[in-house]
Amino acid sequence: MTERNTVLVTGANRGIGFEFVRQYAAQGWRVIAGVRNPGSADALRALGADKVEIERLDVGSVASVDALAAKLAGQSIDVLINNAGLFGDFETQTFGQIDFAQFDTFMRTNALGPLKMCEAFTPHVKASAQKKMISVTSQAGSFALDSGGLPGMYFYKSSKAAQNMIMRTVAKDVQAHGISVGILSPGMVNTTGEELPPERRFAGMLEPPESVAGMIGVIAALDSATTGSFIRYTGDPQPW
Repeated sequence: MTERNTVLVTGANRGIGFEFVRQYAAQGWRVIAGVRNPGSADALRALGADKVEIERLDVGSVASVDALAAKLAGQSIDVLINNAGLFGDFETQTFGQIDFAQFDTFMRTNALGPLKMCEAFTPHVKASAQKKMISVTSQAGSFALDSGGLPGMYFYKSSKAAQNMIMRTVAKDVQAHGISVGILSPGMVNTTGEELPPERRFAGMLEPPESVAGMIGVIAALDSATTGSFIRYTGDPQPW
């Protein structure tokens, strides 16, 4: 029997993360879904225990990441997808009414979380056939794109800019192990889990299946020549 490729997805319980799980499982991959609360992962369980392995994982906790890395020791992971992230709300990230107490949580989740995941799971990815680490980021972290035109959102933007720099640096450090790193922009995606009325939809907003299908194609094409690149779900390069 041919060994299946393995993907580990963080923040897998909803939105983009869940769609990564669903699409990779449909392609016959072994899928490890990392979630903070496995007890509430009903949608993941509905995909079938033979297709999806649900694991407790909080990327904002060093101990949680280390625990899962130890549990999976000796197992290869072809693609590590750092998807878990915090967007927050506009009100508490608007100039003049910023809730500064939230900053550490954003940085711990959006920037340090992917860094810790990459560090802890380098042995697993290094042992695989495909050897890929992915970070789902945002145009909000791009200086050249003026944060994609997103107003306010100080903590989200700064944590995504930090995430981009971190993953760019990780790409250099893991290249010696033959690991390729992709820094992906998923586009503006409706992650609410519901169909939004026209007045709540941004121009160009995508549904998760379209965005994730595009990113899976980008991941498949990722190699040593494109490692460390910032790439849109369409395959187009993005400016920093």
